Amino acid sequence: MLFDFYSKTRSYSEEICKPLKIEDYIPQPTFFISPPKWNLAHTTWFFEEMILKQYLPGYKQFHPRFNFLFNSYYNSLGERTTRQSRGDLSRPTVEEVYQYRHYIDKHMQILLKSDKLDSILENLVLLGINHEQQHQELFFTDLKYTFSLNPLLPAYNENALCEDGEDTYKEFVSVESNIYEIGYQGEGFCYDNELAHHKVYLQPYEIRKDLVRNGEFLEFIENNGYHRFEFWHEEALNWLKENKITKPWYWFQQDGQWFQYTLAGPKKLNPDHILTHISYYEAAAFAQWKSCRLPTEFEWEAASDQFDWGKRWEWTESAYLPYPGYKKDKGAVGEYNGKFMVNQKVLRGSSVATSENHSRKTYRNFFHPNMGWQFNGIRLAK
Repeated sequence: MLFDFYSKTRSYSEEICKPLKIEDYIPQPTFFISPPKWNLAHTTWFFEEMILKQYLPGYKQFHPRFNFLFNSYYNSLGERTTRQSRGDLSRPTVEEVYQYRHYIDKHMQILLKSDKLDSILENLVLLGINHEQQHQELFFTDLKYTFSLNPLLPAYNENALCEDGEDTYKEFVSVESNIYEIGYQGEGFCYDNELAHHKVYLQPYEIRKDLVRNGEFLEFIENNGYHRFEFWHEEALNWLKENKITKPWYWFQQDGQWFQYTLAGPKKLNPDHILTHISYYEAAAFAQWKSCRLPTEFEWEAASDQFDWGKRWEWTESAYLPYPGYKKDKGAVGEYNGKFMVNQKVLRGSSVATSENHSRKTYRNFFHPNMGWQFNGIRLAK
């Protein structure tokens, strides 16, 4: 039932906030991070602005200025607070944001249990639910970045070991040249960037069954990999120099030993655990060092039934571009994916922080190549 799916998703957003203190809800140390309070309000704003205002007769908005405060990037819906200013808002309070959420939930219940639920509205509600699931993953990755800058290196939860996990094999799977079907087909929800379903021809290739581990990447570091220009794109070299990058996100050395910051606090680096928080720049350089490459997103999807995935978002060699036959919706919904199809790389799979029922092999995640604050990993191809 759609209302049950809605309620479960909304409840989970509040459940994952329970370990937080009030002070944790507000900080925003950099522009690409959103505070927990803003995430809670923004996902709620989506249901109010996109659905309730249009589909529930007589609906009265919770606050006339919340559209300005909690609109993210929808230009068609008016002016908004700048992205880097989301953590400047001491008001509304955390308590008021929870009141806002419960107010919207009450009215969404009225709408979802009414006779107004046609296919168009149902698809819009599903989009809102999936949108909130995306922000649930961002809750963990954004909070981790914020906590990592605190000299106390606090733990979100002592059992939150998102960086662990081991794979037991390193062999490659051979894939024959053929015409393969790519993209979503069938019933159920998908994002518009997973359409249209189409065919691609692939040359023969090999793809590794497991993901790269910490110990393998440590060998790259010890082999002076961050300083060997032959493995890096020119833009990546500039990024390394400008930001003084010499190791993955959250790694640090202490008394001659490697550690990494985790949501459970700082932990000694386990060489057998799956590598995470890697940018595309680093992934591509490591692949070249290994005399390999990254798979394209089409190679990844065509072979995905032959290996386990879902522990890390996996960088591909593919630029984030529209599929043949892609159609962008009109209005604000059309701003969800299409306008970001430039200067970004596709990641496939999902991660240990991805919400339940929010992954499929056709899912196309995307980020700029310098970003590594998500639970990103590396799968090699050749």
